Amino acid sequence: MFKKIIVTVLAVILTIGALTGCSSSTNSSGSSNTQLNEQNGTKEKVTLNVWIMPNSPSPDKDFLDVVKPFTDTHPNINVKVTVIDWGSAWTKITTAATSGEAPDVVQLGTTWVAAISSMGALEDLTSKISEVGGASVFLPSAWTTTGIKNSGVTTAIPWFVDTRGIFYRKDVFEKAGIDPKQGLNTWDSMLETAKKINNIDINGKKIAALGIPGKNDWNVLHNVAPWIWEAGGDLLTPDDQQAAFNNDTALKGLDFYTNFAVEGLVPKATLEKNTADIESNFANGDYAMIIDGPWMIKNFETPSDKGGMGDSPIAKDYGVVPLPQGPAGRFSYFGGSDLAIFKSSKNKNEAFELIKYLVSKEAQVAYSKVSGQLPAVKEAFNDPFIANDPNRSVFKEIAEYGRSYPAIPAWGSIENIMVKHIGTVWDDVAGVNGKFNPNMIKNEMDRAAEEVNGALKQSQ
Repeated sequence: MFKKIIVTVLAVILTIGALTGCSSSTNSSGSSNTQLNEQNGTKEKVTLNVWIMPNSPSPDKDFLDVVKPFTDTHPNINVKVTVIDWGSAWTKITTAATSGEAPDVVQLGTTWVAAISSMGALEDLTSKISEVGGASVFLPSAWTTTGIKNSGVTTAIPWFVDTRGIFYRKDVFEKAGIDPKQGLNTWDSMLETAKKINNIDINGKKIAALGIPGKNDWNVLHNVAPWIWEAGGDLLTPDDQQAAFNNDTALKGLDFYTNFAVEGLVPKATLEKNTADIESNFANGDYAMIIDGPWMIKNFETPSDKGGMGDSPIAKDYGVVPLPQGPAGRFSYFGGSDLAIFKSSKNKNEAFELIKYLVSKEAQVAYSKVSGQLPAVKEAFNDPFIANDPNRSVFKEIAEYGRSYPAIPAWGSIENIMVKHIGTVWDDVAGVNGKFNPNMIKNEMDRAAEEVNGALKQSQ
């Protein structure tokens, strides 16, 4: 998923006060909006209420620009978009789900789909999968997020995806005489490379090898998970009944990742920063490498006076490679957003027609251009916008290594628990809790596992 999930479904239901939402517009007769008006032979006018998050610089305008070809060919459908902030989206969506006062179409972070589905609020789209080309047209990891795991029911359709790669400064690697594709290809080579380039002097400025956001970041678990997977570990047991991130195999991944900071290859001060801080510092030339998402490419293409980083000298001198291969293979966090229809919608047919358009190749590429995110549809990666771009095309390869979190209703509370305890790990590494020793990580992950197991038991 794209952002933080802060509370569990149960907590939201118990604490919701005044109900807020956006009801669907319907015709006064209450008849089906797909029927022909008997008097004029045209389809009745309907308004689709759509909730999205701020996925682009001008989210409402950008979205409406992308859907204009759809509304041009569907003159009876008006699309009304409401942008809800990620910080309040979970509460607003769960409130809408329990009140029945909901939009027609809603954007859901991929790890939210199972939770909202468990509330019985989303329309079953299983019978309509063939109308969007079938599951095979989407990236495999994206499709795993479209309903509750092993339920056999599809309640959402992938919209766009979020994954991670290594952004590096070309000038640093050129001065060090290192080929980034080789130097960042494996765990061992990446660690060796980081040691070689750490504190390298570029125009009188010493450059740190790597910038990592720490405890104050929504991204904290997304940055840690790939290293656990690459070590051969996992976050939960195969049956999703117990925590697995505290076993010896998983801890090897966490130990390797945190070791960059332990060995001084990451400035300890960065462990108090968030992703936006790290991105800004990288653009200012403070680090040789960061691990970030595809939106950073758009940031570097956008002028500073329009909110981007295009005026940074790094904007013309960076490259992207996948995360290094670990003992168990190569992985990357895989999240993003799906589109769903609320059961309370009176315009279900029109809502699905809109979703069908939004997952067409043309709309997928168009939204990727304005949002900086990656398409969920495989065919869209062949468009020249991605295929012919030296950095975006790398994310096509990275997407093949993508791995998503378990699509279970309890994942929201699990992620929140892990974010909290990984934050404490970064405090341990930074020396906030005294002199660091590796046992601190094991002890903290054991405490996290105890809480996660409690959350899993409660959800059963």
